[in-house]
Amino acid sequence: MEIVGMTEEYAANIVTWRYPPPYDCYDLVGTEPAFFTDPQNGYVALVDEGKLIGYRTFGADGRVPGGEYDECALDTGGGLRPELTGLGLGRQAIAIGLEYGAACFRPTAFRVTLASFNIRAQRVFRGLGFAPTATFNATTDGRGFVILSRQQP
Repeated sequence: MEIVGMTEEYAANIVTWRYPPPYDCYDLVGTEPAFFTDPQNGYVALVDEGKLIGYRTFGADGRVPGGEYDECALDTGGGLRPELTGLGLGRQAIAIGLEYGAACFRPTAFRVTLASFNIRAQRVFRGLGFAPTATFNATTDGRGFVILSRQQP
């Protein structure tokens, strides 16, 4: 598994991904592929043996409206191809993303915002040293979220 630059082909693939409920809130319906290739949005591709398996993101795109954020941590997020979720790949995918983010951005801390129902993702991030710092409801749809952070050495 490795991080590579986001391409138009990868971005066009990502916007077609559809997750089963309740994870369908992660479907990127209506998002233009160009959004993912714009460097200001902080997206990179996660590939394994040359095949797109996911993506990682760094920056404000990882924030959810309604959460209270400061500039003391680098926000991160991402996703795996739907058929690869729940297979135990999340920890490695996230760890590789964090290594990449640490090398490229040198943050003092990482922060992730997760849907409250997404216990799988919360378990993975806690296992990687993240701890919850806040909970809130999104101003867009009232859905619950938890913010977790991890200081960098």
